[in-house]
Amino acid sequence: MDRHVLITGSSRGIGAAAARQFAREGWRVSIHCHQSRERARALLEELTARGTKAALVEGDVSDPVQAEKLVESARNQLGPIDALVCSAGIALPVQLLTDTTDSQWRQVMGADLDGVFYTLRAVIPGMVSRKQGAIVTISSMWGVTGGSCEAPYSAAKAGVVGLTRALAKELGPSNIRVNCVAPGAIETEMTAFLTPEDRRALAEEAPLGRMGTAAEVAEAICFLAGDSARFITGQVLNVDGGMVI
Repeated sequence: MDRHVLITGSSRGIGAAAARQFAREGWRVSIHCHQSRERARALLEELTARGTKAALVEGDVSDPVQAEKLVESARNQLGPIDALVCSAGIALPVQLLTDTTDSQWRQVMGADLDGVFYTLRAVIPGMVSRKQGAIVTISSMWGVTGGSCEAPYSAAKAGVVGLTRALAKELGPSNIRVNCVAPGAIETEMTAFLTPEDRRALAEEAPLGRMGTAAEVAEAICFLAGDSARFITGQVLNVDGGMVI
């Protein structure tokens, strides 16, 4: 397989795991970072040492100009984009909605929803012109069910679900598939602040009795981007150990 995937937010966590999984499956990989440049460069070196054609692009996806430039940079370095994974995102500390400031609200919406829109808008014309492509957005179980004291994050991630389903209908006639992965409780830096008690509680909520790994989410992302999912579009795949049933 000699296809090109751009993965936003791929310097760490689920995005980095996805970059490694796509590389194992023979894709050319554009790694993206905004602030974690050292990690992104280390990942780039890791992939290229294995023989993967990889590139590093930088920029703030919540800024439309930077989002367009990073997509252009990816194309210039590795060619047309065959798949896009929208993994860039942030989360606020657990808090009540009434304790959320205007700045915090805009920060979450900018990174988790606006950034998806800006990146999609930059990538889609190239896919439409070639009548092919796969897009995988990353939501969250809170985007599906809503999470207490996670209202801004839940709202942004619910927006990603709605955007995914709308685009699947809009882009299907151009042979472009659009799907979403909604992770549950996953062992990443985003959950590193949890206490051992919180981890046990989350594990007990899942029928499989544990938290998931970034690698397990990455495998689902690659599946949806690949040929094995060629007749799947508009779907939200919960990778959550059964927490949302």
